[in-house]
Amino acid sequence: MLSYLNDYMSKQKYTVTAALPYANGPLHLGHIAGVYLPADIFVRFMRMKKEDVLFVCGSDEHGAAITLRAKKENSTPQAIVDKYHTINKKAFADFNISFDIYSRTSNQIHHETAQDYFKKLNANGSFVEKTTEQYYDTEFKQFLADRYITGTCPKCGNDNAYGDQCEKCGSALSPTDLINPVSTLSGKSPVLKETSHWFLPMERHEDWLRTWIKEGVLNGKQHHNVKDWRNQVIGQCMSWIDGGLHPRAMTRDLDWGVKVPLPNAEGKVLYVWLDAPIGYISATKEWALENGKNWEDYWTGDTKLVHFIGKDNIVFHTIIFPILLKEHGDYILPDNVPAYEFLNLEGDKFSTSRNWAVWLHEFMAENPTKTDELKYTLTCIAPESKDSEFTWKEYQARVNNELADILGNFVNRAIVLTDKYFQGEVPERGELQDIDKDVLKELAAYPAKLDDLIMRYKLRDAQTEAMNLARLGNKYLAETEPWKLAKTDLIRVKTIMNIALQITANLTIAFEPFLPQKSREIAHFLNIGNLDWNLAGSDSILAAGHKLNQPAILIEKVDDAFVEAQVQKLEATKMETASSFAKQKENISFDDFTKMDIRTGKILAAERVPKADKLLKLTVDTGLDKRTVVSGIAEHYTPEAVIGKTVAILMNLAPRTIRGVESQGMILMAENGEGKLSFVSPETGFEGGCEIR
Repeated sequence: MLSYLNDYMSKQKYTVTAALPYANGPLHLGHIAGVYLPADIFVRFMRMKKEDVLFVCGSDEHGAAITLRAKKENSTPQAIVDKYHTINKKAFADFNISFDIYSRTSNQIHHETAQDYFKKLNANGSFVEKTTEQYYDTEFKQFLADRYITGTCPKCGNDNAYGDQCEKCGSALSPTDLINPVSTLSGKSPVLKETSHWFLPMERHEDWLRTWIKEGVLNGKQHHNVKDWRNQVIGQCMSWIDGGLHPRAMTRDLDWGVKVPLPNAEGKVLYVWLDAPIGYISATKEWALENGKNWEDYWTGDTKLVHFIGKDNIVFHTIIFPILLKEHGDYILPDNVPAYEFLNLEGDKFSTSRNWAVWLHEFMAENPTKTDELKYTLTCIAPESKDSEFTWKEYQARVNNELADILGNFVNRAIVLTDKYFQGEVPERGELQDIDKDVLKELAAYPAKLDDLIMRYKLRDAQTEAMNLARLGNKYLAETEPWKLAKTDLIRVKTIMNIALQITANLTIAFEPFLPQKSREIAHFLNIGNLDWNLAGSDSILAAGHKLNQPAILIEKVDDAFVEAQVQKLEATKMETASSFAKQKENISFDDFTKMDIRTGKILAAERVPKADKLLKLTVDTGLDKRTVVSGIAEHYTPEAVIGKTVAILMNLAPRTIRGVESQGMILMAENGEGKLSFVSPETGFEGGCEIR
C-alpha cells in the first residue's frame, strides 16, 4: 500500500494554461478555435487517462486595452472588467470549457503574487532601471502605454499596428519602432519625453534561449522534445532572437494595474506582459487554497507546463515569460507552446471594431443545444499550422454529413437493431469470422493512434481518428447487413450486433475529449457511465444481457433556414458598418474624371498654420514644380511626421487663400468610420510627378 502511495505522490503533473483573455470585450469564435477549445480537448483527454492535470485561465484585467475600452464606453476600468469578466466566464461555462479555475488579475491574491514576483527579480538584479524617452501626449498630459499608440509596422507595413505588437504579422514591437506614431487619445502625433522604468535586459538570455528553443536543451539536459513544437513557434522565436534581443520595459506609466512595489515608483504599474502570465501562478494559488492542494507542486519539479495561445502571443510565452521564470529560479519552463494561427469568418478577418464576428455568448444564448456541433466544426477547421476560415455552409456540411450521417447514423442503427431483434439486450457473441477479426483488430488499434496524436497536439487529426471509428462501424454494418441476415441467421446477427455495440461503447471514450455532451448521450443510450481510458479498444465493455435504454436522435441536422439566418445576421452587421461611412456621391462622366490632374507628390517641408489647430502648410514637390498646399491634417499628424511622405495631390484645383496662405492643390486622404485620417500613398518606388489615373 505504501509503495502505491509513493508512486501516486510522485506521478508527473501537468499544468495547462489558456491565454488570459482581455476583459475589454466579448469572445468570438476566432478566440475559441485558436486557444480555449484545443486546450479543453487536451485537458479532457488527460483527465480521462487519470493524469494529474490542472487547467488554468482567467481574465486579464489590466493594461491599456482596458482603459481604452473604458474611455470608449465612457465608463471606468473597474466597471469594464466586471462587465466582460462576467460575460466571458458565463460564455465559457455555457460552451462547456472545463477550467479548474477561471480567475481574474484584479484579485488581491494576484496583486500580491505579482508584486512579490517583481520584488524578487528586482532583488536578484534581473532588471535595469534607466531613464529613456517615451511617447507623451501633450494634450492629455500623460505618457502613452503601448496600446495608446498606433502606427505603421516597420516589418510588414500594417498601418494599424500597436505599440507592443502588430496583430497582422505577429511581430512584437516597442512604441518607438512604429512609423508615424499617433496617440489613440488625441489622434495627434505624440512627443518624446523622459521617464524612468525597470527594464528586462533580454539580450543577456539569447544563448540559453536559442539552445532551449532550437534543441530543447536547458542547463545541459534535454528539457522537451523539440520535434513536437510547431514550426511557426520556433520560426517566430528564432526570427526574434536572431534579430537581436533588446531591453524591454517591465513597468508602465499608468494609473490602472498592479502597482510597482517600490518606494520610488509613484504612478507606475507592472507591464501587462509581466503581470498577466503571473496570473497563471496566482490562479493556481487561488485554486490550491480552495481545494486543499499545494500550488507549488504544479509549478516545480516533475511537472509539464503547456501554454495554449494564439500566434500573436508566441514571443511573450516563449521568450519573455520563460526569461522571467528562469530569473525567478524556482519554476519550471514550458514543455510546449502549441500556438494557433488565425481563424477568418466568411471571407474576412474577425474584427471587433467592425463587429464582424460570431460572438460566443450570443451563439450560446440562441443555440444552447448546439455546443458539441460547434466544437466539432471548429476542431475540423482548427488553424493549427495556417490560417483557416469558418463559414456557416461548412458548419452545416460538417454537422449533417459527418456528425449526423456518420456518427449519429451508426449509433442509431446499432441500438435500434438491437432493440428490434434482441429486445434491447446486448446479445452474446458467437464464432468470429474474418471480417469480425479485422474489425476488432482495428478497434484495438485506435487508442494508440489517438493517444499519439493528442500528445503531439495534433487535435484536428485526432478528432478525425475518432470519427474513423464511427466510419468503421458503418462500414462493418454495411458489409454484414444484419437486417437481411435476421431472416435466416439470427445467431450470426448476435455476433454482429455485439461487435457493433462494443464499437459504440468505444465511441463514448473516443469522443469524450471532443464531444463531451454527445459522448454522454451515447453512454446514456447504452445505459453505462463514463468510461476510463484503460477500456479504450476493448471488445468486451458491454456484457451479454446488458439492458440498453431507448435511443433518441443524437444529432439534429442543420437546415438551410438556419444557415441563411446566420449569414443574414452577418450581412446586417456589414450594412451597419457601411452606414457609418459617407454615402456614395452622384455619378460623374468619364470626361469629368479625366479633367482632374492627380499626381504623386513628395512633402519637402511642413509647418503649422498660426492660429489654426487643424491646418498644416506643406511644401510639395510635384515633379513639375514645388508648390504650397494647406491641408487640414494637423489633428492627425505633426509637421515632423509628414516630411518625406509621398502622397496623392489634386493639382488643378483652383487656388484659394486659407488663413492668409494661398493653397495650390489638395492632398487626398482616406477617412475611416471613426474619423481617423490616413494618406493615400502609392507603393514604394513611386516618386513625385507620377500621374494617378
